[in-house]
Amino acid sequence: MAERSVVRLLPWKGPEGKTAHLITDGTRTALSMLADSIESQQIETAAVIVGLARPMVAEEATLTTDELRWIASRLIESLTDVLNIAESRGQRIPGYEE
Repeated sequence: MAERSVVRLLPWKGPEGKTAHLITDGTRTALSMLADSIESQQIETAAVIVGLARPMVAEEATLTTDELRWIASRLIESLTDVLNIAESRGQRIPGYEE
């Protein structure tokens, strides 16, 4: 029986800013548990950023251009992290059987 190879997109960049991947046999490893922990932190951070952003963009808010640019940058960073997590987890969902 051939060994199973599982490729996981990691929540950080590798050398030269390229995507980083972990290749395992599908069992939990120290590196996969670290990736799980970082993903959880990134999701929690995104929730905090959304909570901060809501009142900043409310109808009655009077923000400067710099303040709006700051919150927009944080939202983009968080959304990028969460999209990476979704892609990573989506790649690990088994396909439908025929």
